[in-house]
Amino acid sequence: MNGSAQKHSIAAAWDDLRAMAPVTLAALFAADLARTAAFTRRITWPSALGGDAEAGMRIDFSKTHLDDAALTAFEALADARGFGAAREALFGGGIVNVTEGRAATHGALRGSGTDAQVEEADALLARMGMLVEAIHEGALGEIRHCIAIGIGGSALGPALAIDALTRDVCQVDVHVVSNIDGLALEQAFARCDPATTLIALASKTFTTIETLTNAESALAWLADNGVEDPGGRVIALTAAPEKAVEWGVDETRVLPFPESVGGRYSLFSSIGFPIALAVGMDEFRAMLAGAKAVDDHFRTTKGRANAPLLAAFADQFYTRLKGCQTRAVFAYDERLALLPDYLQQLEMESNGKSVTVDGQPVDGPTAPVTWGGVGTDGQHAVFQLLHQGTHLIPVDFLVSIEPGDALDPVHHTTLLMNCLAQGAALMAGKASDDPARAYPGDRPSTTFLLDDCDAAALGALIAFHEQRTFANAVLMGINPFDQFGVELGKAIAKQIASGEGDFDPSTKALMAAAGLG
Repeated sequence: MNGSAQKHSIAAAWDDLRAMAPVTLAALFAADLARTAAFTRRITWPSALGGDAEAGMRIDFSKTHLDDAALTAFEALADARGFGAAREALFGGGIVNVTEGRAATHGALRGSGTDAQVEEADALLARMGMLVEAIHEGALGEIRHCIAIGIGGSALGPALAIDALTRDVCQVDVHVVSNIDGLALEQAFARCDPATTLIALASKTFTTIETLTNAESALAWLADNGVEDPGGRVIALTAAPEKAVEWGVDETRVLPFPESVGGRYSLFSSIGFPIALAVGMDEFRAMLAGAKAVDDHFRTTKGRANAPLLAAFADQFYTRLKGCQTRAVFAYDERLALLPDYLQQLEMESNGKSVTVDGQPVDGPTAPVTWGGVGTDGQHAVFQLLHQGTHLIPVDFLVSIEPGDALDPVHHTTLLMNCLAQGAALMAGKASDDPARAYPGDRPSTTFLLDDCDAAALGALIAFHEQRTFANAVLMGINPFDQFGVELGKAIAKQIASGEGDFDPSTKALMAAAGLG
């Protein structure tokens, strides 16, 4: 399809979508008694129970305003945008990060990529596994604690996984530190014994000032507390191994990952070393297996049957056609408390763009603001706005059938009931003669119902949202793999540090008041 024909097809798909008459959720269910089944997807993976048992997640999109006509138009949009070719380029090692001339090979980390990419990833994983097992067996002496230092994708992913998976089993107590605020590092110090503490230093480029500053302070803390060789306690996780060695890390303790793996997509690379250290390689490999199950589904499933692509259709419907500026994510599981934070970076850093892959202004809004929290806490805080506020906000609910606690089953039963009730209430609403007590209803939600919230399920959830993010980018014609927007603030911070630069009067006054410059 040439450029002119492609533009015409894209415009025609959006014209079809804009021309569709509004319809309520209640009307959609009334018109189609099989709607729930038609708009529900299930993705499975091998169960932790072994044998032929399967586990998985059920994703119910039926409480969105999508109907058959909308899905047909979105499928036409995906075809016009070249979704199939873009997906094959992603998994086939093609240049999908066009502004930096790179592939994006994070899928290969869990076995979804070219043979060469997967072979390289397997070798790096085996190297990491050997080091993890050696540490667990005492090769570095007694290691009871680890301070994992990183920022952005090198911290958010490990923090999420460690918080989710160490509730029952924890082989090494890991504390993730990302903030340059010294209080964050001091809090980690207070919880660790320097005599038995390892430092995991994660930086893709090994030039990140916040990370290296925290690392220097951690080494000083070890030295001040009697550790004879602080440098020997450092494990480097990086795509620039030569810089890690130059910084002072022994090359045998450098765990590389490919340059073509972006920071926010790096959880399954050596950036995940703190996770494996905390819960063991078996759990880490289970995460990989859950992620690969989603990759396989995403790579081979066509059109509306493809769950991450269907999620992207819904995202585009609400962002572009309904003017929704945010999307809420509420996990009804304490183990997923950090998932909204993780998704904020994944989605907003990837798709918070204003130009297309051709460098032209986009023709509509791109990524909404991703936010959320934990149920049932949110019900007593922000759900007032979701139910009766003036903003239309699509909501994702996540909950596990299997409880994560060993208390009276009433706890988990109540949790499940509350989660399902919120989706039902957002859709149904409630009329009242008293306007203050009236609920408009017809508010959309999607529910992710996990069989269990274990390592495989966590890997599947992360991969699902990676592929959802990619699908959205293709539908909008933007590049989800660069992040130049984060660079300007860093550059100006360096100018402030050096005293060079021409700043506005407000910034000059603030610098003076803060004792800078």
